[in-house]
Amino acid sequence: MTATGASESVAARGTPGGGPWWWARRRSAVLDVVLAVLSTAECAAEGVPFAHTAGVPVAVGVLLGLVAGPVLLVRRRWPVVVVLVSIAVMPAEMGVLLGVVGLYTLAASDVPRRIIGLLAGMTVAGTVLTTFLSMRQDVATEPAFHPPVWFVALMALTVGLVLSAPPVLWGLYVGARRRLVESLRERADGLERELSLLAERAEERAEWARNEERTRIAREMHDVVAHRVSLMVVHAAALQAVALKDPEKASRNAALVGDMGRQALTELREMLGVLRTAEGSAVLGSGGSDEPERLAAVASRVSQQAAGGAAASAAAGGSAGGAEPEGDGPWLSELGELVEQSRAAGMAVEFAVQGAVDGDGDGDGGAGEAAVAGAGGPRYAARVEQTVYRVVQEALTNVHKHAPGARARVRLAHRAGEVAVQVENGPSERGATDAGLPSGGNGLVGMRERVSALGGVFVSGPTEAGGFRVSAVVPSAASAV
Repeated sequence: MTATGASESVAARGTPGGGPWWWARRRSAVLDVVLAVLSTAECAAEGVPFAHTAGVPVAVGVLLGLVAGPVLLVRRRWPVVVVLVSIAVMPAEMGVLLGVVGLYTLAASDVPRRIIGLLAGMTVAGTVLTTFLSMRQDVATEPAFHPPVWFVALMALTVGLVLSAPPVLWGLYVGARRRLVESLRERADGLERELSLLAERAEERAEWARNEERTRIAREMHDVVAHRVSLMVVHAAALQAVALKDPEKASRNAALVGDMGRQALTELREMLGVLRTAEGSAVLGSGGSDEPERLAAVASRVSQQAAGGAAASAAAGGSAGGAEPEGDGPWLSELGELVEQSRAAGMAVEFAVQGAVDGDGDGDGGAGEAAVAGAGGPRYAARVEQTVYRVVQEALTNVHKHAPGARARVRLAHRAGEVAVQVENGPSERGATDAGLPSGGNGLVGMRERVSALGGVFVSGPTEAGGFRVSAVVPSAASAV
């Protein structure tokens, strides 16, 4: 149920039934009119003996009854007025129905309890006094019956309680029950609104999760495929340049281009197969309600395919590395192989590692320089090493694209509690600003997203020498934020 549906439900429950004036329903108005007619008839009839007793014209007694009886019409709007009128006409011994209905309505209303108690006490006192005086007068006219005074008082008190206590108690019960029902109804309406808001928020979170996982999948595919295809284009350009001058080198470049192309196609097929499998599961599954979980699984498998692609690339390049660490890759230990691939494509790359990593991985050892970073196994969490690797990979890919022939420098620094990387290139020595490679404009965005997701800092921009610099600092104990 939406928020609009909940509000419509609340409005429907609280909407009056179209009664006139202050009545919520037409049947309530009809009931009050009938009670007012009966009360008027009773008061008018009781006005006749009152007129004889008081020694006033009968018309005055009847007129008093005609004025007091119709007050029941306003009992729902002004219950206090009805009770006060019934107390006022008690000396005339009229308005029994008026008093009983008035007390019931007063007790069932939202009038404060102290006012209800005060008016109920006044009614009892008035009834007892009027009844006592009337019975004393009747006893005085019967010479054969002379009851004691206490008996007359007891009978008067009994009459007062019988006429006042039941309507008050019943009205209190009905009012309490009505307020309880209204409270439960308001609570149910509030729960409906909360449920609708929770449903909307759950839908927003699901949509956000779907977008996040789609972005992650796109970023992984970009990092894995774009780098390899960029190297293929660079090797193809070199092949064209040396085809006639050095056939043997051209043959090696052609074989390398072919290997890279096959690897890129294999990785692309595997990724698309993962996505296709997820789509098939959605069709055969429960209607797509688990789409965020499926997307997360897809992204995880894409990351594993990316790791496998990096390892395959190292094997194709002929680099002899150590044993592959267990778990998802790539790792910092593969940065040397990544640099060698760029060197094989004709780029002059300087690779330096600063800060030796000691056994506990806190990075507080002495300074040093190595060709392969982090030899001996992963030194950081898998996501940290993957992020740093992808930053270097994308930065070198951008150098191939936008600064062909430029010298590049890759620096990796192990610090206390963090790992930093910087990739900087000078201006293109060929005087060109672009190698003709297409760019989707997502490389720097993807790097920034990766680093920011781990709570790190990413900075990129041109240098004063006309080159470009990419820097990233990632906490060594980072987790997704």
